[in-house]
Amino acid sequence: MKKKLLLGLLILTFGLSGCGSAPKMQDGFYSAEMSDYSHGWKEYICIMVKNNKIVYTEFNAKDPGGYIKAWDNAYMQNMESVTGTYPNEYTRYYAAELLERQNASDLDALTGATSSGSNFKRLTAAVIGQAIAGSSDTKIVESAE
Repeated sequence: MKKKLLLGLLILTFGLSGCGSAPKMQDGFYSAEMSDYSHGWKEYICIMVKNNKIVYTEFNAKDPGGYIKAWDNAYMQNMESVTGTYPNEYTRYYAAELLERQNASDLDALTGATSSGSNFKRLTAAVIGQAIAGSSDTKIVESAE
């Protein structure tokens, strides 16, 4: 009788333990981008998920011709002299933080890149939603007003 009761409690315990667990991300590549260009650039994020973990992240911005913001040396020099950071620095920082933390909800924005930090958080939430749904469509995130 005690063995049956113990077995029943174990089944109940392990059976209920999955009820409150977070939804799992499906393996694959997922992307999201802002709906509008800001100062000539549209920010985007791409992630790769494997075994419910983000294993690759690319965060950047592109112009209408597809040129990547982090490659623009003149933009980098102008921005760094004014703000103390530049796209190739802060995009890599945000991407590394996402890989480490697996979410961006408590991410600290870098001084000089707070707008991009805000967009990064919004894009990350959208792309994680895509990964949970298993949707390979690019999610469009409305720009903040």
